[in-house]
Amino acid sequence: MFYRPEDGHGLPHNPFNAVVTPRPIGWISTRAADGSENLAPYSFFNAVAYVPPQVMFASTSAKLDRGDTKDSVANIRDTSVFCVNIVEYAARDGMNHTSGDWTKETDEFALAGIARAECETIACSRVAKAPANLECKLTQIVQLPGAANFVVFGEVTGVHLREDCLVDGMFDVTKFRPLARLGYRDYTAVEEVFSLSRPGE
Repeated sequence: MFYRPEDGHGLPHNPFNAVVTPRPIGWISTRAADGSENLAPYSFFNAVAYVPPQVMFASTSAKLDRGDTKDSVANIRDTSVFCVNIVEYAARDGMNHTSGDWTKETDEFALAGIARAECETIACSRVAKAPANLECKLTQIVQLPGAANFVVFGEVTGVHLREDCLVDGMFDVTKFRPLARLGYRDYTAVEEVFSLSRPGE
């Protein structure tokens, strides 16, 4: 099968995000200028640089009460900070609950019963029990073609690692089973890990 996206795919559901899988989930926490809290998952998320460490996430839809974007991007525009909370399999239900189209006044931490803690380098809450948290300062927001497509880039200014995930000085993903997004309504968890050495190493 071949199709041009501009012509449509002719399938019951768009296959695009089922092709680019698995995708890590950035559970983004932000604090609005008025102090209200927001927590929402984004599966268009990844690390993009080592020095300085940088991450990105993309928001691809809008809410009626936010105009051209969603709560996360709107809050980051105002405050220039956000926190990426790494999602483990055990937190799947809470993560999913925070993905709803809630009003901008809704505190998703409280709504989903998720414990929070204060970040160290930025004025923002983080998911207290997450395997890791990346505190970030905004570097740029890039608007992509399309009505509500924004990519947010941030420099990581603080990193929290849960103690039980550190084994022999390494962050061990087998200790928490990272959750990843597939297509449609599907997810997966990391169940198997293997190592490969690059040529010459």
